[in-house]
Amino acid sequence: MSKGFMRILLIAMLSITFIAALSAQEMPEQAEEMAAAQEEGVEFVETEEMGGLEMFARRIVGSGLVDLFVQGGFVMWPILLLVIWGLATIIWKIISLSYARINVNDFMEKLTDLLKQNKIDEAVKLCENTRGPVATILHRGLLKADQGVEAVEKEIENAGTMEMAFLEKGFIPLSTTINLAPMFGFFGTIVGMIAAFDAIARAGEVDPTIVASGIKIALVTTAAGLAVAIPVQFFNNIFLGMVDSLVMDMQKGSERLIEVLMENNK
Repeated sequence: MSKGFMRILLIAMLSITFIAALSAQEMPEQAEEMAAAQEEGVEFVETEEMGGLEMFARRIVGSGLVDLFVQGGFVMWPILLLVIWGLATIIWKIISLSYARINVNDFMEKLTDLLKQNKIDEAVKLCENTRGPVATILHRGLLKADQGVEAVEKEIENAGTMEMAFLEKGFIPLSTTINLAPMFGFFGTIVGMIAAFDAIARAGEVDPTIVASGIKIALVTTAAGLAVAIPVQFFNNIFLGMVDSLVMDMQKGSERLIEVLMENNK
C-alpha cells in the first residue's frame, strides 16, 4: 500500500469526522427542537433552515450522536479532538503493522538456502526486495558479512534498535487518548454537577427538572470519555501483541542468520 493512499485515507477520515463535529454545534436550538419533536412523537422534517452541514452530520453519524454532542457542552470538544487523534493513529498503526508482517518462515528458508550456497549478493537483494523489519535488519547485517560474524551481530543489533523505535511509534498518542478521554469525561461530570447545584441555589428549592440539565451534561460527558477510551485501549492491546510478534520474528531471523554464517565460516 502506497504512502499516497495512506495519506488520502487519513485525510478523508479526518475530514468526515471534523465536518460532522462542526455541524453538531452549528445550530443547537434546532437540535433541541428535533429532540422535543421526537419525544412528542411528531415526525421531524428536515428543512433548508437547518443548515447543510448539520444535515450532513446527522446523515453521517446519526441524529442521536449529534444531539448528545450538543447536550454535552464545551467539554465534548476536547473529547472530539482525542477521537480524531486516536482514530488517525489507529488507522496508521493498522496499515504500518500490517505492511510489516511477512511470512517469516518462507523468507528465512529462501535466505538460508542462498547463504548455504554462499550467494551473499543474492541474499542481500532478497532482503532489499522484502518488506518489513525482519528483512531490514538482516539486510543491514549481510552488508557487513565480509567483516566477520561479530560485525554482523553488532550491525543487526543497531538496526534492531532503530526498527523497535519505529514499531513503538504511535503508542504515546494512544496512551494519551486512553488516559485523557476519561479525565475530560469526569471533568464534564464536575461541570455538570456545578451547573446543577447552581440551578438549585438560584431556585431556592430542589426540583428534578431544575437539576436535570446539569446532570445530563455530567452523564453525557462521562459516557463520551469512556466510549472513546475503551475501544482505543482495545486497539492498543492488539497493536502491542502485533509488535511483540514482530520482535520475536526479528530475534528468530537474526539468530538463524548468525547460525548459518558461523556454519559457513567453519
